[in-house]
Amino acid sequence: MRIRVRRTGGFAGIERSAEVDTSGRPDAGEWTALAGAVLAGGDGREGDRGGVPDGFSYEITIDGRTVRCGDPAVTKEQRALITRILKEGA
Repeated sequence: MRIRVRRTGGFAGIERSAEVDTSGRPDAGEWTALAGAVLAGGDGREGDRGGVPDGFSYEITIDGRTVRCGDPAVTKEQRALITRILKEGA
């Protein structure tokens, strides 16, 4: 499974992205469960497309399916996946 996170916005407006391929990883099951929860949760900001001033916006792509969300309406699953990808991704 390929998971990509793209973060835009923030005070400085600097874009950051990272990607992880979970194939062959010993923790692939954890990634799959977290990715499934993110996809099941859908768009975290359906009611608030505008976000907040200087907040981050995220685009999470999991095997070709994309979920968009933004601060402050990011689910705990989305936040966990975003943090993990941006930390471990290259």
